[in-house]
Amino acid sequence: MRRAVELAAGAPDTRPNPRVGCVIVGPDGRVVGEGAHRGAGLPHAEVEALRVAGAAARGATAVVTLEPCDHTGRTGPCSEALIEAGVARVVFAQADPNPLAAGGAARLSAAGIEVESQILVEEALALNPAWTFAMAHRRPQVVLKAATTLDGRVAAADGSSRWITGPAAREQVQQLRAEVDAVLVGSGTVAVDDPQLSARIPGSRQPLRVVMGLRPVPAGARVRTSGPAEQFVHLATRDVTVALDELFRRDVHLLLVEGGPTITAAFLSAGMIDTVRWYVAGGLLGAGTPAVADFGVSTIADMRRFELQSVTRVGTDVRIDLRRA
Repeated sequence: MRRAVELAAGAPDTRPNPRVGCVIVGPDGRVVGEGAHRGAGLPHAEVEALRVAGAAARGATAVVTLEPCDHTGRTGPCSEALIEAGVARVVFAQADPNPLAAGGAARLSAAGIEVESQILVEEALALNPAWTFAMAHRRPQVVLKAATTLDGRVAAADGSSRWITGPAAREQVQQLRAEVDAVLVGSGTVAVDDPQLSARIPGSRQPLRVVMGLRPVPAGARVRTSGPAEQFVHLATRDVTVALDELFRRDVHLLLVEGGPTITAAFLSAGMIDTVRWYVAGGLLGAGTPAVADFGVSTIADMRRFELQSVTRVGTDVRIDLRRA
């Protein structure tokens, strides 16, 4: 199984699909086939490993990081491929949390194949944390990012906000944008800051650029023109649940919210912030725009709390990482 995890970890970016590795072990204990999923529409790890193994797969054991799928999408069910290959045993780590693809273990067992699961589960889960979360919750995992002064301001009284944090923190944010599936701001932020929402790292994967809110997005807004038109979407709603449903339908599994105080308050009010990356600069404004607008909390007992994960220095700033308590 450790080799299957290595194969999955070494595969290229497979989004929106999970990274999966597979090893075929013959009855004599010799590895006869290896494979990893390489991307949407390409053969799954089991099919790749079976192709390498050929006739040697008959009577062998298939070791897979994720429960073999029992679903026909762009490719056929891996459960059927394993049955047709004549494997005698299947060992997998993580059960498939996707209700559309789950059921492979039951199909294999019904065919008389010995099935064992829950082997190196933590290692397998670490391969696809956002995908696993999204499949289990049927919505994207949401990361809130903010950059504030010591007194919690995201802009000065005159509206200026560039730059509160230093270049090292801003570089980290660009890297974060390259790692997520989509970046979201409110239509008010577009009107005030005209952001690009692109990952300005050469050669990096670009996120979906998302604007949420009822205000129209001007044709010349940089969020529209900073990348391919198909990578921009305007969600004309104030309902966080509606927005997340639409983004999940678009295969967004990891969402970065970089909005202003109104959007941040909306996601907090809806209880839809899963992790927080908060940068704090060593400066004070005394007045200006607060990081979060009113979202209905009037007493300490109702304060939205997050669990501290780490505090690190980034250049001249401090980065605080938290997760849902």
